[in-house]
Amino acid sequence: MKRVLTAAILIPAAVYLILYAPRPAFVAAAGFMAVMCFHEYRRLAGAHGAAIWGPFGYAAGLVLLLAPRAELLVAVLVLLAAFTLALTSEDLRHVLLRGGALAAGLLYTFGAWRCGVHLRDFDPHWLLFALALVWVGDSTAYYIGKGFGRHRMAPRLSPAKTWEGAVASLAASLAFGILYLSRFISEIALAEAVAVSLVAAIAGQLGDLVESALKRGAGLKDSGGLLPGHGGFLDRLDSSLFTMPVVYCWLARPWQG
Repeated sequence: MKRVLTAAILIPAAVYLILYAPRPAFVAAAGFMAVMCFHEYRRLAGAHGAAIWGPFGYAAGLVLLLAPRAELLVAVLVLLAAFTLALTSEDLRHVLLRGGALAAGLLYTFGAWRCGVHLRDFDPHWLLFALALVWVGDSTAYYIGKGFGRHRMAPRLSPAKTWEGAVASLAASLAFGILYLSRFISEIALAEAVAVSLVAAIAGQLGDLVESALKRGAGLKDSGGLLPGHGGFLDRLDSSLFTMPVVYCWLARPWQG
């Protein structure tokens, strides 16, 4: 019940922010989500033995999120600063671990939300597609897996996940994606709607598994406890942190120059 009530509050708020709120309000909300995800990532990283200095992390993350241009340059400078900061480690064997964990966490959280901001600027429906596809897939996987799941998908990473739930999630996400894009992105061809929905759905499931691996490696059940029935912000947004960059990459088509 807690899971349903939390979703009933968060989903309408997200739809409003994405489709109707002024851009500054949405960017502020994206910044808040990124900060909370990074906060919980720091907890996981610390449990892995990679202590991350918070003040630099939050400041660098917000720069990565809000910098008006030259994103690649900003990302490289953040990486260099992360390794420089890691030089303060008493044990030099921790330099690579701490610097790498900090840089990865910034790209994983703030970088993903930067892609979300770009998606909204391109067309709010592309961002809602990237997020809602995950909501549909996660809900389907949860209920189908709980009721009919018999074959464990990745017991080492996430014992509760089943192949039945994963397949049902993929099918539901694909169906939703095709219908949503066909309705709200009129210029998209059916073949492209199928392809981008499939790629995004797979990315979402991988994002879920990655966060599960981080939690299990840290010996934690949830990344946080602020969202009743869902755990933490990272637990709720783990799949979205993969789908937003993947969908934005699809639209940006960097391979076309």
